[in-house]
Amino acid sequence: MFDIKEFFRVTKEFLQLVPVLSVKPTSNEDAVSMASVLEGTVAKYADRSMIIFEGKELTWGEFNALTNQFAHALMARGVKRGDCVSVMMENRVEMLACTFALQKIGAISSLINYALTGAQLAHCVTISGSTKCMVGEEIYGSLDAVRGQLSLGDEDILWVADNRSNSVPENAEDIVSSLEQYPDTNLEDTNTILAGATAMYIFTSGTTGMPKAAKIPHRRWLSAAHAFGLAGCRAKPSDRFYLCLPLFHGTGLMCGIGSSFYTGASIFLRRRFSASEFWSDVYKYKTTNFIYVGELCRYLLAQPVSPFEQNNTLTRVFGNGLRPDIWDEFKQRFGIERVCEFYGSSEGNVTFFNALNKDRTMGLTPANIMLVKYDIDADEMVRDADGELIQVPVGEAGLLIGEIDERYKFDGYTNNDATESKILRNVVKPGDAWFNTGDLINEVDVGFAVGKKHYQFVDRVGDTFRWRSENVSTNEVGEILNGCDQVEIANVYGVDIPATEGKAGMVSLTLKPGQQFDVSAFSDFVNANLSSFSQPVFVRVQPEATTTGTFKLLKGDLRKQGFHLDEVADELYVMPPRGKQYQKLDRDFYEKIVAGTAGY
Repeated sequence: MFDIKEFFRVTKEFLQLVPVLSVKPTSNEDAVSMASVLEGTVAKYADRSMIIFEGKELTWGEFNALTNQFAHALMARGVKRGDCVSVMMENRVEMLACTFALQKIGAISSLINYALTGAQLAHCVTISGSTKCMVGEEIYGSLDAVRGQLSLGDEDILWVADNRSNSVPENAEDIVSSLEQYPDTNLEDTNTILAGATAMYIFTSGTTGMPKAAKIPHRRWLSAAHAFGLAGCRAKPSDRFYLCLPLFHGTGLMCGIGSSFYTGASIFLRRRFSASEFWSDVYKYKTTNFIYVGELCRYLLAQPVSPFEQNNTLTRVFGNGLRPDIWDEFKQRFGIERVCEFYGSSEGNVTFFNALNKDRTMGLTPANIMLVKYDIDADEMVRDADGELIQVPVGEAGLLIGEIDERYKFDGYTNNDATESKILRNVVKPGDAWFNTGDLINEVDVGFAVGKKHYQFVDRVGDTFRWRSENVSTNEVGEILNGCDQVEIANVYGVDIPATEGKAGMVSLTLKPGQQFDVSAFSDFVNANLSSFSQPVFVRVQPEATTTGTFKLLKGDLRKQGFHLDEVADELYVMPPRGKQYQKLDRDFYEKIVAGTAGY
C-alpha cells in the first residue's frame, strides 16, 4: 500500500540533498586541502569550542595554533612537501595536531595502528617510506623494540609526551618541549596544496597477510567530509560529535574529523570506547552525533538501562556495520532519529550512504556499479559462454564491482602489484576498468526512494561458504545467533572437516557479562532458528571477541585453529551428525572427526 506520509518525508529529504550533491566535484588540480578547510573553519569559529578530551577543552583557534607550532617545528627538522612521516599515537589532541601539521606542510601522514608490534609495525613504517616517526609516549616501547629493523636515526624519532611522567628516551627527541620557540601562525604555502596530492596513508587491517598502505589524496578526504558532514548527518556548528573510533582509520578520521572540520561542529574525543561510560559522557558533554561501527552498537544494547540514556541529546548516528537484526531495537531504545549507515573502504572507489534515512540499508550510491555472480566453491566470478561476467537478478547477492572513471577514481596502494590485483579490465567494453570490492551485497526494497536503488551488505567474499550443497552467509547466521539471550557477539566462519564436501560452520561466542554458557538453551535456540545446513557444527566460547583495532571481527586465526583441541584453549562443543544437542568435544570424538569416520 502506498504510504503518503513516507512519500512526503522522502521527498523532503531528497530536496535537502540536491544542493549538497550538486556541488561540483573537486578535481586534482584544485588548490584545496583538508588543511585549508581547517583554516577556513578557524576563520569563522576561532573562539568556539572545537574539541574536548580528558577534561581539557580547546577552541578552534587554540587547536590551529598548536597545529601550526607542530608544523613549524617539523619544517625546522627538515620535513617538506611530499615527505612521508609516520604518526603513531592513541586518540588524543596531539595525534590530530601532528596529522594536520603534516597536512599544512603538504607532507604525507602515514597513520600507524598503535596496537601493532614486531614485524607488522616495522613493515608499516618501512613500506610507507617514512623519513621520520612521530610516536606517542604511551606506545614508544613498541617502536623501540623494532628500531633495529628501521632505517631511522635517533633524530628521526620524535617523541610526543602524554603526561605520564616518563623521561624522554635517549634515542629520541622530545618535540613537544620545543614548541614554544615556534610561531603559531598559519604557513604561507598551505593554500597552494593541490587536491590530488596524497594527504595520508591508511593501512588495511592486515587480516590476510601484512597490512597494505592505501593512498588517500586530499580530494578523497574532502569528498568524505562533505558527504558525511552535510549529506549524511546534516551537522551544524552547534552540533557535537562523539568520537571514540581510532583516528588511524578512515571512519574516525576522514568521516568523523572531516565532518567536524567541514561543518564547524565540535568533537568529544575519547581515547577508546567504553560501553559503561558512554551515556554519562553523552549527558555530560551534550553530544548530538555518534560515529559508530556495528559492534559498538551491540555492546551498548548489551548494557543495562542507564538513567543517562533517557531523553538524551544523541539523535543522529553514522558509521558502518549496524546490522538489520539490531537496527530497530537500537533506534527505539536510544531515541535515534537518523541512522546514516554507509559502506566504503579506505582504498575503494565505491561508497554507499543512507542519505534518505531508510531503515536496515546501507543506502544508495552515485557510482556506476554492478553486482555479478560469484561461485562460492570455486572462489571466483562466474562467466558466461563468451567469458563475460553475469549480473545477478534483483534480490540475489552478488559481488560488488565499481567502475573506475574520472569522478570515481581508485587511488590504490603504495604497492603497484597490490593495486593491480584489485582491478578488473575490459568488463563491459574494451579499455574499461572496475574495482573489485571483494564484498557480496544485494539490492533491497525500501519502499518509495525517489527511484534510487538501495542495498544491503551480505558478506565478505571468502566468509560465505558451502555446506550440504547450500550457501551459508556468516553474517546472516551471526545475526541470528546474536539474538540468543546469553550471546553478546557471535563470530561465524567455515572450517574444513576431513572426508566432507564444503566447509562446516563454526561459531566463536562471546557471552554477555555475568553469563555462563548454557549449552542446552543454546542448542534449543539453534534448532529453533537455523536450518540444518546453516547450524554451526562447532562452538567455541571465548572470553573476549577477536577484533581488529577498529572493532571488526577477525576470522583468519580462528579459521586456522578451527576445532583442533591442541590449538584451542577455550571450551569447544560439537553437534554430532543428526544430533540436536551440542556436547563437549572430547579427544575420542575429535579423533573420529579428523579420521573422517565421525559420520559427517
